[in-house]
Amino acid sequence: MHLSTSITAFRYSRFFAAGLVLASVLTFYQNQPVQPEEARIPVVAPEDSSKLYVPDDLVATLWAEAPMFYNPTNMDIDAKGRVWITEAVNYRDFNTKPAERLNHKQKGDRVMILEDKDGDGKAESSKVYVEDSLLTAPLGIAVIGNKTIVSCAPNLLIYTDTNGDDKPDTREVFLTGFGGYDHDHSLHSLIVGPDGRYHFNTGNAGPHHVKDKSGWTLRSGSLYTGGTPYNKTNEGNQKSDDGRVWVGGLALRINPDGTGLKVLGHNFRNSYEVCLDSYGNMWQNDNDDQVITCRVSFLQENGNAGYFSADGTRYWQADRRPGQDIFTTHWHQEDPGVMPAGDNSGAGSPTGIVFYEGDELGKNYRGTLLSCEAGRNVIFAYQPEKQGAGFALKRRDLISSFPQVSERYEWYETDQDYRKWFRPSDVAVGPDGAIYIADWYDPVVGGHAMKDKKGYGRIYRITPKGKKLTVPKLDFDSTEGLINALKNPAINVRALGFEGLKAKGSTVIPDVKKLLNAENPFYQARAIWLLAQLGDQGRSEVVTLLKSPDASHRLTAFRALKADNQSDPYLEQMSADPDPAVRREVGIALRDVPYEKASPSIRNLIKGYDGNDRWMLEAIGTASDGKESKVYANVREAFKADPENWKPQRANLAWRLHPEIALDELKARAGHPKVSAIERRKALTAIGFIKSKKAAEAMVALSKSTLPDVASQASYWINFRKSNDWADLMNWEQATAQVMTPAYKRMLDMKKTVSDKNQPVSARIDAARQMAPDVNGGNILVDMRVQGQLPDTIAKSVSEIIFKNPDQNVRVVASQFFPRNGKVLKTDFISRMNADLVHGQKIFSNTCAACHKHGTTGAEIGPDLTLIHKKFDKSGLLDAIVNPSASMVFGYESYTIVTKKGDTYFGFLMSDGANVVLKDAGGQQHTIKADQIKSREKMPSSLMPEPTALGLNEQDLADLTGYLLNFK
Repeated sequence: MHLSTSITAFRYSRFFAAGLVLASVLTFYQNQPVQPEEARIPVVAPEDSSKLYVPDDLVATLWAEAPMFYNPTNMDIDAKGRVWITEAVNYRDFNTKPAERLNHKQKGDRVMILEDKDGDGKAESSKVYVEDSLLTAPLGIAVIGNKTIVSCAPNLLIYTDTNGDDKPDTREVFLTGFGGYDHDHSLHSLIVGPDGRYHFNTGNAGPHHVKDKSGWTLRSGSLYTGGTPYNKTNEGNQKSDDGRVWVGGLALRINPDGTGLKVLGHNFRNSYEVCLDSYGNMWQNDNDDQVITCRVSFLQENGNAGYFSADGTRYWQADRRPGQDIFTTHWHQEDPGVMPAGDNSGAGSPTGIVFYEGDELGKNYRGTLLSCEAGRNVIFAYQPEKQGAGFALKRRDLISSFPQVSERYEWYETDQDYRKWFRPSDVAVGPDGAIYIADWYDPVVGGHAMKDKKGYGRIYRITPKGKKLTVPKLDFDSTEGLINALKNPAINVRALGFEGLKAKGSTVIPDVKKLLNAENPFYQARAIWLLAQLGDQGRSEVVTLLKSPDASHRLTAFRALKADNQSDPYLEQMSADPDPAVRREVGIALRDVPYEKASPSIRNLIKGYDGNDRWMLEAIGTASDGKESKVYANVREAFKADPENWKPQRANLAWRLHPEIALDELKARAGHPKVSAIERRKALTAIGFIKSKKAAEAMVALSKSTLPDVASQASYWINFRKSNDWADLMNWEQATAQVMTPAYKRMLDMKKTVSDKNQPVSARIDAARQMAPDVNGGNILVDMRVQGQLPDTIAKSVSEIIFKNPDQNVRVVASQFFPRNGKVLKTDFISRMNADLVHGQKIFSNTCAACHKHGTTGAEIGPDLTLIHKKFDKSGLLDAIVNPSASMVFGYESYTIVTKKGDTYFGFLMSDGANVVLKDAGGQQHTIKADQIKSREKMPSSLMPEPTALGLNEQDLADLTGYLLNFK
């Protein structure tokens, strides 16, 4: 068995604080119904008797399985219909003894070629293409003619087979410098876009310092570290050679010759892949921290996907505002400059993604976005519908190892439910039009390790019922053959048709133009991209299409011209286009155009904005980048009104642009009783994003408002911004100075006794025991212990007392530094005990509710546990409780900071930069100036004490897990 793929953000990691699980307990939102069981066909896999359920017009067959290959992380399918697999046998072997499982450590991981030579629908041939010491858990592969491009941080590698013997003759490090060695949040797979350029992405395990072959350098990072022993240093607020700050996960594009590296989108957590349809729309999924807020999104070019703060120095938790739900705050959905998050697919571990454009499965599948959800044993299907300048994404389960959603999670009492082991790591389309699914196959997904010692894996093939699909024989020499290749459903196969036709030049224009009338609209779009690269004559044909009655033609034509830097003459014309998607693309194209040249087009975009379309609002914001004040003058002119009477267009544009010249108007609107509370909140947010002393002063004034919502929200912004954007604009320390109370002074006097080595040990212990139950005294003792000022003898004497301290933060942090008497708890024994659910509820209320909400009970410091029963089985939940330090979740590693003044702080790192913000286990945030920090240390263990330190025995744990897993 192998613990979960090199796939996705492993949120099943254990990290507990005070009461219970801080990040490992996962919930599900928005589960969509699947088709009835009788409408789906089971497929039996010989090794484990698991089933796949597919719609009644499709058939699934087991196409290949181990030992033909092992641990599949990604795949591509070549023009011959052969499946190429990247293996990850060496995935995170630092967590496992090499002798315990299959291991290729000496030679590196492999790329395998699998083939069905006799056409019977199953592969019988398997061979190694390459085994390379540079390959440790590679996460991506693209096969483009004789080139095989493998993604394996820190490198993007190109292997070239010049003589056709299925062995690479050369190896080139195409790009290097990506962070995330042996890490899931690293470099992912590459595909060829409809423009012939390479598109790929990388997760947030930076830093990424990458130089293309023209010398242009990407510098990107965030405050995220961890996940592997190698991911130790990272930081946000880095500028690339374009002068911009890119953070988190990135979508990237580069020319096939290695020049022209460009960021297409950023600030996602760990999209496993980015895929493009033939119109040039980008699609991705992304996983989360809380595991209730995964998403599938349309990625608007230049989009900020909203995981970190815009500069990458703060986690989303640090930016959470009062009243925000987790999905909104997790993806910063109420922050100006952040794109819409898309479909909230709930809990899980999303992986591979592909856009199906063929007709071989039936026309009802044409235009289907397929997204693997390894955590939930399913492949989601979407058929995106245009909605303004963006898309509506309605999700349904297409392929799963469970017949229906409710059954999928009602198995937690069973130790070995093999249906749960279906872990789709990737999905791809073959040249035959079939869908291929790589199944990592594992009992769990997550935890930064592997449990399957044999490295088992499978590939399924999905075909239409009653129809045999075959791989066409493609001719890459003739124009007709290349046209057929361009029409092929396999992405990187049709790229060969594109390149072949492009090489023939303008002579192929008549044949390519015929595709503009093809019944399949995706063929039409591919023809437009190609025409734009067939010289002046072809480009002229594309310019003509800017006036086509077909909006998709106009959109693709404009994009194709923009890709070739030929769109500027048409900006004003297309900015008045009736289709919002076309106008959106104009906004994107205007980002780096000077205001004087861009102003007519921007005025058209403002005029066409309906006040509701968030995608268009973001496009106008992109067009206004660096010229917000000048653009806002146009907004004033277009939508004249006093602040209390603004139309949605004026209010939303002021929020998105938030120039300082709008400050007085925003202040008046934020404090006006006739403006709705929602709109007042929006105006306050806009002020909160203006980086000026005048904005800080306006917020201070609003904090004194007679409107309670305004006063409280303004106070929040003051307390929040004084740790970052407004830190140096006001004398915040003076404003928030605390007066020392007599009780606190008494604790400091006792500290002197405890510290005095000349005092008798009994006196020092007595003073410490008086301090231990006191809130202030407990914090002081913990400080002393961290700084090596409290001997073991004294620490042992107060251990029983300090764990009863009324301050939750004291109790939690003390578990790291004070001895406790515990014992090993065997989860297999506990899992067989009968549970008293009433007692379990009492334990939750008394022990866990201080951090976690369950139903209507508890706090929201940690994740909401209400729906934990839909994610964890009993064994997994017990393991997380009993072994809280086994693996700490991303973003919840704890730190100890000691200042130059001798103050000590403990908690989760929320923000890093000129000011460091820690959130302690009690939910309080502490801001420390970076230049005042004496030492900073990441704590090696979870803040959650072991169960025995919380006074929980085996029966208590059985009762608690029973209550959590049986909650209705």
